[in-house]
Amino acid sequence: MTHIELTDSMFRVLRDLIYEISGIFFAEDGKPILENRLQQNIKKRQLTSFGDYYYFLKYDRNKDEEIALLIDTITIHETYFFRENRQLDTFMGEVIPELSERQKRTKRIRIWSAGCSTGEEPYTLSMLFLENRLFRDFSVEIYATDISRAALTHARQGIYQNPSFRAIDPYFQKTYFTKEESGLRISDQVKKSVVFLHLNLYDYERWGLLPEMDAIFCRNVMIYFDAPAKKRVIGSFYNKLKEGGFLLLGHSESLMTLSTDFAMRHFKNDLLYQKTYPTQGDRLHFLK
Repeated sequence: MTHIELTDSMFRVLRDLIYEISGIFFAEDGKPILENRLQQNIKKRQLTSFGDYYYFLKYDRNKDEEIALLIDTITIHETYFFRENRQLDTFMGEVIPELSERQKRTKRIRIWSAGCSTGEEPYTLSMLFLENRLFRDFSVEIYATDISRAALTHARQGIYQNPSFRAIDPYFQKTYFTKEESGLRISDQVKKSVVFLHLNLYDYERWGLLPEMDAIFCRNVMIYFDAPAKKRVIGSFYNKLKEGGFLLLGHSESLMTLSTDFAMRHFKNDLLYQKTYPTQGDRLHFLK
């Protein structure tokens, strides 16, 4: 099968289009990755060059369908249940009691899993809330969003294979999953608290669909963004969080150089970011 070459000039054109659509940024050393990952997409459309593919993405009547496939192709949906378990223990053991006390009047907790991929993260949160007696009489709403329609379809189906269970306690697997020919299906009880929505984090106009959140999980998602895009997303997260709400990033991610508007809270086993309570007359600003 003939390999289609991506020239330097066409790489920059495609890179800019992807960035404009999604905020996903390919640095110069990302050219081989983009060149290799898009080979099948181009050949599937029976095109012979990256130039033709760019024209298809811009002007063809099926461009929206192809853009969705493009995003699926260039992003990695590597996740599993109870990922970064130490952070989850901190969240459920120390943060959630604080939030439950703050929300005892409304008895409603809202969590956003931003970049939920195939659903393991929001379903993990739902299971943990089901196990927590503090929330027996609470309304728990977990909003799970992703840019990939294919990943969201998988998440809504709720059927998973062995790799998704690499870090799960056998109790949760036994309690909340049933065996089928195609894999293990998550229970409707877990699904009930989770709402899946197609959302591009770079499309700020659609963020209005979401209510204010008590906590936002955005773990290992912003690795795809450059610094300006990260700052914009972090700023929007700040605005979407309630006062005192929490932002949870991946352990390899940091707000250093991106924002000064979150306080770093030291818990027993982890560090988390919290939206600070401004004092009267103070104004918080994002780094420009």
